[in-house]
Amino acid sequence: CVNSPPWHEPDIISTVEFNSTGELLATGDKGGRVVVFQREQESKNQPHRRGEYNVYSTFQSHEPEFDYLKSLEIEEKINKIRWLPQQNAAYFLLSTNDKTVKLWKISERDKRPEGYNLTDEEGRIRDPTTITTLRVPVLRPMDLMVEATPRRIFSNAHTYHINSISVNSDYETYMSTDDLRINLWNLEITNQSFNIVDIKPANLEELTEVITAAEFHPNQCNTFVYSSSKGSIRLCDMRTSALCDNHSKLFEEPEDPSNRSFFSEIISSISDVKFSHSGRYLMTRDYLTVKVWDINMESKPLETYQVHDYLRSKLCSLYENDCIFDKFECVWNGTDSVLMTGSYNNFFRMFDRNTKRDVTLEASRENSKPRAILKPRKVCVGGKRRKDEISVDSLDFSKKILHTAWHPNENIIAVAATNNLYIFQDKVN
Repeated sequence: CVNSPPWHEPDIISTVEFNSTGELLATGDKGGRVVVFQREQESKNQPHRRGEYNVYSTFQSHEPEFDYLKSLEIEEKINKIRWLPQQNAAYFLLSTNDKTVKLWKISERDKRPEGYNLTDEEGRIRDPTTITTLRVPVLRPMDLMVEATPRRIFSNAHTYHINSISVNSDYETYMSTDDLRINLWNLEITNQSFNIVDIKPANLEELTEVITAAEFHPNQCNTFVYSSSKGSIRLCDMRTSALCDNHSKLFEEPEDPSNRSFFSEIISSISDVKFSHSGRYLMTRDYLTVKVWDINMESKPLETYQVHDYLRSKLCSLYENDCIFDKFECVWNGTDSVLMTGSYNNFFRMFDRNTKRDVTLEASRENSKPRAILKPRKVCVGGKRRKDEISVDSLDFSKKILHTAWHPNENIIAVAATNNLYIFQDKVN
């Protein structure tokens, strides 16, 4: 468990992301900071320490701003972080708040140049008349320093709040998505982007849905998906036309009329959509369920998993305290065989697609001592409560796990519980 100071607003973690090797893990928070953790290398005298993540770099990615034209404050909160594949010794990541995407370079320095001709060691300009010999500057070793520098700033392209960014598999372009539009950027060009989806109606009073998330296909650079607040997922192909308003495929589950209620539309809103690593499947998260779709079958989901069905009878109070609008994310494991997503009371859920077994685990200080094994938790809905069960009425809805990440190759997961980051791994002997 990586602790923050006593709980206050700027420390709340708002996004978690492993890089492509899993050696680095980045978190963003409401205060606009990005913290990068690096995995310990294995040492002969402490082989079990492999897998521990320690702080590698911390930097302020975004600052609060004010839009004077609209009299709006722009929060510094980091909405998403996406890593770029590593090309050289440095690491690159994209981070975004509501309006601006930034490309950051994280690099190491362990040498410094010494022996300049025109300046002294303190950097002051030397008197040219005192320079009688020509020196060749040399590089001297110094303590390792990790620097984060902003290489590109992509701004002024979104009227509405950015909810997701996704790097394309061509590694040259990425897309940023807000409530009504998706823009395509080249990573080298900051003053121009292409609008590839625009669902804004001519009259905003006719607005019936918004875009909630979008992601590129993992290996087809022309394909991407976006999800909506009406529970539909649209797959688009950029080869068909420059503006992808007409989707290639529409994934939508028809509603069961017997389950229709005042909350039906709210709970069918999709909060996250993720391609599997293979690119064959889509996973979507709505308020109560996680669904897996085969991209070759639009009519209905392949699998549906209940995350916290015991909340179905509590929707009224969840609506009153605004929890019904919480946006839970979902992730695949490295082999696309297990799904993970969060819930309330610091619970998170895992579903094994092969065995159809599922488990509820808890990320909290009390039960997360280092090397302790997590015990499965059970929620009791009514009737007699067993000793190890927790009653649905005593769940804490202020403790919610919205953001999780799974190591690309190993069973290591990162779970953000408000202002604490928990890292769990498979039991090793």
